[in-house]
Amino acid sequence: MDRSVRLGVDVGGTFTDVVLVVDGEVTTAKVPTTDDQSDGVLAGIERACEAAGVAPSAVGQFRHAMTVTTNAMLEGTGARTALVTTAGFGDVLAIGRQERPALYDLSARKPAALVPADRRHEIDERATTGGIERRVDRSAVGAVAGRIEEDVESVAVCLLHAYAHPENEQRVADTLRDELDATVVASHETLPEFREYERTSTTVVDAYVTPVLDSYLGRLRERVTDRGIDPPRIMQSNGGIADAATLRDGAVTTVLSGPAAGVVGASLFEDGSHEGIITFDMGGTSTDVGLVTDGGIKRTREAEIGGYPVHVPMVDVETVGAGGGSIAWVDSGGALRAGPQSAGARPGPACYDRGGEKPTVTDAALALGYLGPGTELGNEVELDADAARAALDDLATAADLGGAVEAARGVYRVANATMTRTIRDVTVERGHDPREFALVAFGGAGPMHAAALADRLGV
Repeated sequence: MDRSVRLGVDVGGTFTDVVLVVDGEVTTAKVPTTDDQSDGVLAGIERACEAAGVAPSAVGQFRHAMTVTTNAMLEGTGARTALVTTAGFGDVLAIGRQERPALYDLSARKPAALVPADRRHEIDERATTGGIERRVDRSAVGAVAGRIEEDVESVAVCLLHAYAHPENEQRVADTLRDELDATVVASHETLPEFREYERTSTTVVDAYVTPVLDSYLGRLRERVTDRGIDPPRIMQSNGGIADAATLRDGAVTTVLSGPAAGVVGASLFEDGSHEGIITFDMGGTSTDVGLVTDGGIKRTREAEIGGYPVHVPMVDVETVGAGGGSIAWVDSGGALRAGPQSAGARPGPACYDRGGEKPTVTDAALALGYLGPGTELGNEVELDADAARAALDDLATAADLGGAVEAARGVYRVANATMTRTIRDVTVERGHDPREFALVAFGGAGPMHAAALADRLGV
């Protein structure tokens, strides 16, 4: 093992990227992201090591950004979770803050609660900001444990005012850990702050994603250890890193692992010649936009992921469902749209020639010449211009446009308009003039759109 051999792996929604540094020489590899992300990670590591002429066991430092917990939330594939809370507060998750983000949208729907009503359990106890008014009875906790179904994988415990006086909550959590074969997450450990809804939501999210992350990191640790590589240190949402063992007890801190890594890397290009930089990370599935001013990355403690409040420190990024794999379509009013649905890595855009038939932003870029015919992506995919044009021809027919090129221009403009709005959200809407900033574009598709966005924004 050589500490000078450094490895970085970033798992995106479409591709997994690997960077290997050996004696100052940089080697990169790109492979499709797999359902079990550890498969793609190992494939990318082996490809990069082979290209650099080193054995995997030579790696001395391994850093990893990922989308495991993000995907679990957005796709609804987290652990089967239960909630234990103070009597009378079982519906806090459903009630929320009564906000109306789309006030005049008659078809607006709130995201379904991560814990449905039949898995929310109430317990008789009471704490105030002044202290414990009514202690929890251990036998009552045992009764709650008996009501929790055997297939529940994780339990969130969030009692009233436990941020100030956690004694009751600690007793409930300890008893459940003794009696259940499930992960137990307590709110005073995850978010010891007032505001019941946000604290409950953040604790439930932590419980929902912790078993998923724990399983993934366990598989990854075993597989890299077999190849002589130490377990990775993981990028957190706040832009810092932590060892895998620490995060297995705090998975909620990784919900923006991938986007945070991009902003941290881009911040190195802030040289003081502008008011700051706008970070523009456009991948295959989504685009993340952040801001760096006065040499510092903007962070927040109040974010929403998939419509669920998550109040932990994280890099402040705006995410929009527009990426290279975003599918172009025509809405009921005949307007051209792009995203948020994505073709992913498999089957991928039509030009991947892997069975995808729907036109995407990448197909439009190929038809317009931003990507050359025969371009290879990571020695894995050779782009097929004819397949892209065929898909765009179908879109042109549906949108009543004059052929594949005109449809491609429309898709490109629509995608750029979506991303321009997102950039204005983090600049103009927050009192910053984007014309005073530099734009740092990265991600698989970012540079193809950077010039057009800079022109729109006056950067």
